Amino acid sequence: MDHRIDPMTVSTVSDAQQDSRFLRACHRRPADATPIWLMRQAGRYMAEYRKLREKYAILEMIKTPELACEVTLQPINAFDLDAAIIFADILPPLEGMGLELEFVKGEGPIIHNPVRTAEDIENLCVLPPEETLHFTLKAITLARHELDQRGIPLIGFSGAPFTLASYAVEGGGSRNRIAVKNMMMSQPALWHSLMTKLSEVAGHYLLAQARAGAQVLQLFDSWVGDLSPFDYEHYVLPYSRRVLEIAGASGVPIIHFGTNTSGMLDLIQSAGGDVIGVDWRIDLARAWQQLGDDVAIQGNLDPVALFADWEALKVRTRHILDSVKGKPGHIFNVGHGILPETPIENVRRLVDFVHEYSQQLNRNASA
Repeated sequence: MDHRIDPMTVSTVSDAQQDSRFLRACHRRPADATPIWLMRQAGRYMAEYRKLREKYAILEMIKTPELACEVTLQPINAFDLDAAIIFADILPPLEGMGLELEFVKGEGPIIHNPVRTAEDIENLCVLPPEETLHFTLKAITLARHELDQRGIPLIGFSGAPFTLASYAVEGGGSRNRIAVKNMMMSQPALWHSLMTKLSEVAGHYLLAQARAGAQVLQLFDSWVGDLSPFDYEHYVLPYSRRVLEIAGASGVPIIHFGTNTSGMLDLIQSAGGDVIGVDWRIDLARAWQQLGDDVAIQGNLDPVALFADWEALKVRTRHILDSVKGKPGHIFNVGHGILPETPIENVRRLVDFVHEYSQQLNRNASA
């Protein structure tokens, strides 16, 4: 089945959203202040989220569009953020392929039938996201209705093929990713078959999210930094590029994010993306110098800095903003997701300070 979309079916962007700081930064256009959103901004550090989790399991929340929309809006109601990201998880696409997913308290996600053999891979389904992930697509339409009234753009996302493969092959989280790397290194034909399927699923899922109303897309490759540049280039990059090619038909900006990738930013960039996300293990200005001026950049506060006292957090935030001097195309973010127990007041202060200090930088630059 051809899942390509007619550009006329993609939800429109309101004038207020198109002129928002966030979308302006995605297109490397000047804005009055540096936009900020925070990965995992809807989550366990918020009391409103924890209250819902007392009633519902995480997959139940993800698969109930009204609940997913409610959680998406929680941080928007609490902070002056410049973008919302749909409440979902990177793993439900694996369920749609036939894997049995469970979130176990104290252990995290578990895949009860991991992919290890050629037969396992042959049995993986590649179905339209409208059939397998309709709940997230519906949540996007609900969230857009609420966000349009506020002029705030919505981000949709997917896990990248390598990160999805890590869970599918390992059967859950893994410290060293021995099983998935062994398949990649020792069984290249199997690896190609698996990654081909995962790239089609991820690419069309992103495309469907744009069709449902997401105005920006993010590809999460959370564990790709565990690879050498050689292995990334030969065994992963072509599949991430395929995802981004499929999603690129939407015409919306795409953020390509990975952690611990400072040694291969050039390869990450060559896979594609309008915005490259970087973590705190490299100076932001140096990362942008490596990437060049034809991409926007997102990052890169250490999430643990949010646990520090405000003066220490402010020093690190100011350093990031000073390093890029208000250059158009910077989106402030943490270098990975917000951690549980993060102090709410520090999140509020961070968001306000990024806006206020970057506005000051812009005024000084134009004086």
